[in-house]
Amino acid sequence: MNILERIRNNSGGPIGQYIDYAHGYFAFPKLEGDIGPRMKFRGKEVLNWSLNNYLGLANHPEVRKADAIGAVEFGMAAPMGARMMSGQTKYHEELERRLAKFVGKKDAFLLNFGYQGMISIIDCLLTRRDAVVYDSEAHACIIDGLRMHMGKRFVYPHNDMERLRVELARASELVKETGGGILVITEGVFGMKGDLGKLDEIVAMKKDFDFTFLVDDAHGFGTMGPDGRGTAHHFNCVDGVDVLFNTFAKSMAGIGAFVCGDKYLIDFFRYNMRSQQFAKSLPMPMVIGALKRLELIETHPEYRERLWTITRALQQGFRDKGFDIGGTLSPVTPVYMKGGVNEATNLVYDLRERFNLFCSVVTYPVIPKGEIILRIIPTAVHTLEDVEYTLNCFEACREKLLKGEYQKEMPRVADKYFEEQAK
Repeated sequence: MNILERIRNNSGGPIGQYIDYAHGYFAFPKLEGDIGPRMKFRGKEVLNWSLNNYLGLANHPEVRKADAIGAVEFGMAAPMGARMMSGQTKYHEELERRLAKFVGKKDAFLLNFGYQGMISIIDCLLTRRDAVVYDSEAHACIIDGLRMHMGKRFVYPHNDMERLRVELARASELVKETGGGILVITEGVFGMKGDLGKLDEIVAMKKDFDFTFLVDDAHGFGTMGPDGRGTAHHFNCVDGVDVLFNTFAKSMAGIGAFVCGDKYLIDFFRYNMRSQQFAKSLPMPMVIGALKRLELIETHPEYRERLWTITRALQQGFRDKGFDIGGTLSPVTPVYMKGGVNEATNLVYDLRERFNLFCSVVTYPVIPKGEIILRIIPTAVHTLEDVEYTLNCFEACREKLLKGEYQKEMPRVADKYFEEQAK
């Protein structure tokens, strides 16, 4: 079959099949206005719980000023070229030094994007002789990186340390034959459920197995551990994490990422990571802005304290009202409910239209049929009044869900969007 014909006939894939209902509303919604708890959605103000702006830096006046100064002084084009060829600057080097020091590693290497960065880290580390052991609920960027690996992959059920031990034993037998090594991958904070990877227990397994340990701490940087230094600091096992990855897209409220570890390892990445060797350097305004964001994280612990005040109030409030929020130990707050796609979309539509409350929804085919996850992301700039209002809204919607009032046809909210685009 012709490739384009196959694409035309598959109804947009597992999620895209709902485009006629979802586009512009449940998928690709446009939130407008200054980034914060109150934004505009389809012309009206909503209470927004859908941004990973954990510390409230996205619209911080000092951050906005630094971004503007970087753009005025350097423009978006500078530096012109890849880091290895002509895109190196003292500001890139300074940011790397400060990031490495903050998370407790010897060196760091800036990456243009988090998703691309993780794929490249995995690709750079592994040969076909190596084996990988990874958590079953690893982020999509990890899975995509593993798809490039031409060697053997072993997966263990989420956070199941006994099964990890079994898979490590299998991988150890394999690499005896291939002459390769073993890479173990998990996350510091799992972005969907909010629970933590068992970093300390995995590090302890190094006594019994020889492996390199890679941690994706995208949601842990700035939120977890002393001073927000990350989940490895939370577990007091920084030295046992060989390769530590963090992104700017969460607490730093920016674009870019970094990988850190021992100097010889980071030098290896600098000279061998193809996605950075052959890509333009991170633009100067983003680097200047990241320096300011890091400074604010280092000097304003009250931002993180405020985040956790809101987080604790929100999560305890959900528990007190009988909601299931799973085993989250981070600001990520999933609210688990039962229902199909129709019920999920009608519930979210009710939250947005009746209560002016905006949050993200996850349903089948991303998670099993009959399950609904409403993901709430608290930030330092939310208020306790926001928390109380949200808890009351969820309680009202749960009552309607249990009464079966959402078991009706999905709202065709995309129709208006497509009509507007056609004008």
